[in-house]
Amino acid sequence: MTDDRPVIVETPARSAGAGWAVALVMVGTLIIGAVFVTQISNGDASGQRAIANAAQDVGQAARDVGSRTAVGGGAK
Repeated sequence: MTDDRPVIVETPARSAGAGWAVALVMVGTLIIGAVFVTQISNGDASGQRAIANAAQDVGQAARDVGSRTAVGGGAK
């Protein structure tokens, strides 16, 4: 005959400190990611402005050359 006795297994209680640490790491990661994305967006906008300004400068130079050619009668 077998002896069936109840077995009680005790597990140590976990503290909520680990949960708070994980949450804090997640919030920090989100903040760093937001700053990173913002910096990339600002860099992209700066690049677009630089290209637009360069295109305007080229357009203005072409207009200047065109007006000098028309007024001066051509290059000498």
